[in-house]
Amino acid sequence: MIRVLGLDPGLRRTGWGIVEADGNSLRYRACGTVEVAAEGDLALRLQRLYDALAATIREFRPREAAVEETVVNRNAGSSLKLGHARGVVLLAAAHGGLAVHEYGAKTVKRAVTGTGSADKRQVASMVRMLLPGCGNPGTDAADALAVAICHLHHRAGRALLAAVPP
Repeated sequence: MIRVLGLDPGLRRTGWGIVEADGNSLRYRACGTVEVAAEGDLALRLQRLYDALAATIREFRPREAAVEETVVNRNAGSSLKLGHARGVVLLAAAHGGLAVHEYGAKTVKRAVTGTGSADKRQVASMVRMLLPGCGNPGTDAADALAVAICHLHHRAGRALLAAVPP
């Protein structure tokens, strides 16, 4: 069995989700959103994000983390701030001793819905179907669960390829 922490980085809201896989069977464990004030000292906001993610890692003890890559916005300032949050997310996972894997948004959508152009509603609907018991997670948490599912699918594919003799 493998336990994965999926992460959807954001400066105001970072979604997280814990999914376990045992063979081809996926199981929902937990999810949530770290919310950080929109205003205030950037360093303190990033510290709050780091502390919350570190606590989540300590509580659920995943072995690996999957992080969604961010899309560059037209607004350079927004992209830079999102980059700071993404760096904190990667750092928290690395400090927690997790192997960290990154996936683009289209790859995540394709792994969960079958198409890279799915909207957030479609992704959340498929997450609920694939992970009975997750209830109705918010958008950020659903996206994080989707990232974890994507990683587990890719991980299983890599394991199959590694098992094929040369």
